[in-house]
Amino acid sequence: MRTAHDTVVITGLGATTPLGGTAPATWQAMCEGRNGIRALDRPWAADLPIRIAGQLAVEPATVLDRIEARRLDRSEQLALIAAREAWADAGRPAVEGERLAVVIGTGTGGAVTMLDQDDVLERSGVRKVSPHTVPMLMANGPAAWVSIDLGAKAGAHTPVSACASGTEAVALGLDLIRLGRADVVVAGGTEACLHPLPLAGFAQARAHSLRNDDPAGASRPFDTGRDGFVIAEGAAVLVLERADLRPDARRYATLAGAAVTSDAHHITAGHPDGQTRAVRRALADAGLPPEAIGLVHAHATSTPLGDLTEAETLTRVFGPHRPAVTATKSMTGHLFGAAGALSALATAYALHHQHTPAVRNLTTPDPDLPLDLVTTAGPLLHTAALTNAFGFGGHNASLVLTT
Repeated sequence: MRTAHDTVVITGLGATTPLGGTAPATWQAMCEGRNGIRALDRPWAADLPIRIAGQLAVEPATVLDRIEARRLDRSEQLALIAAREAWADAGRPAVEGERLAVVIGTGTGGAVTMLDQDDVLERSGVRKVSPHTVPMLMANGPAAWVSIDLGAKAGAHTPVSACASGTEAVALGLDLIRLGRADVVVAGGTEACLHPLPLAGFAQARAHSLRNDDPAGASRPFDTGRDGFVIAEGAAVLVLERADLRPDARRYATLAGAAVTSDAHHITAGHPDGQTRAVRRALADAGLPPEAIGLVHAHATSTPLGDLTEAETLTRVFGPHRPAVTATKSMTGHLFGAAGALSALATAYALHHQHTPAVRNLTTPDPDLPLDLVTTAGPLLHTAALTNAFGFGGHNASLVLTT
């Protein structure tokens, strides 16, 4: 039985996404069913087969100090912005640095810095390469900068597990507190990889939507017209802490359980066996039966096979019980390493406000997916929710949140 000492609560939320420059702005846009996907505004996009993306609603350069921003990769900028907001939202807990940890996941880290600086090297020679290149391209850079900014000395960790990275970061944060290695953990994910090379690669793999003429309707999870995910950038961060550390602190939700598994099956195609094990283990970790879950925030990237596999997973786990299923990637696009953290943030808000965002672009629900999909945003009358994230490489991570 869990005690107050190892019960973990969510006390702070921060985000910068295609829907808003803050967590509340992002949540409000989700509740209103707004679209965050638009035509790419980069000059290099004109000749690419993919010309849409979930681009930030607020540029980080307008939030960060100019000198500070210049030495950071975009993924680091976003992590720092979201972490500072989450920390302030939590009331800046008075915790010793030795009891404060950071876990920020990412799928690609500073890949854009690496690609851009390689272009500089080829074009202008070694003397023009930025002296900040290595700290900017490091995948652990976002976690490192957040730890420096907050004075966190109990560890700065970086899960790199593709699209499951952000969820795995939150799961690791839960473990760190339960194991007594930290009292507070700043956990989340960040991604900023809008660049010709990743877009060309996804186009060649036929994984990305090609609805260039309809950006707002491109991401359509569980719909018969889905044709691939939509790449997006952003960051989301949660402050996790021991429940007995600040009994009077405002709490969005309790992080009741988590699990991480791997498929050992295929480098890009997920498998329901591994996903099912993740969900069931998260439920067992939370001490809850499937029937206790009222809401599922699905991974739901809008790929034909991925959505089908997740629907099979949910059917296996829940059987005749049909929890409400929502999917906010229909509005934000797919934030890769930050996606799971944003999903956890949205789920925490949903439980806190007792309100559920709807799945956008759900014109014709796929009849092969027997799910109770949320078609209209409205009141949520449940006390427990599940959020999933599944990534290339067979990475699976699930979280259970309760009121």
